[in-house]
Amino acid sequence: MMTFFVSMAADVLVAVLLVATIASSVKLSGRINRLKADEAALRSTIGDLMVASATAERAIAGLRATLDECDRTLTERLAGAERTSTDLAAHVQAGESVISRIAAIVGQARTTATAAPAAAPAVPRPVAVEAVPAIGNGERVGAALAAAQALSERALDRLRARAA
Repeated sequence: MMTFFVSMAADVLVAVLLVATIASSVKLSGRINRLKADEAALRSTIGDLMVASATAERAIAGLRATLDECDRTLTERLAGAERTSTDLAAHVQAGESVISRIAAIVGQARTTATAAPAAAPAVPRPVAVEAVPAIGNGERVGAALAAAQALSERALDRLRARAA
């Protein structure tokens, strides 16, 4: 009878160990499934990171191209500004030259007027002075040159009228 209890105890022990093995196997299976799900999520995240890094690289290349284009454009505009500045300086110098010639003509006319006999006084023609709007310096210089030429022609007309 003792062997019956020993064999029964051994069978019960084997059954308990079998149930414990099955329970731990089910737990391990669940953990493995979660790890596989985490692995899939991790792979998805890695794929997203790779796509994001490729997009960032393309964006950086685009920014570099834009920077190069801006640099070229800025260089061209600076060169144009230097040319315009040189032209403007030449126009200003030409305007100063015209004004000094006008001053010389006016000075000559005054000395001639004081030395010449008092003939019929010349009637001065009114000069239309237009307000120069705030425009570019090149156009202002052109307007000043035109006014200076008109004044010099008027002074010459006066000298010719007095000489005649």
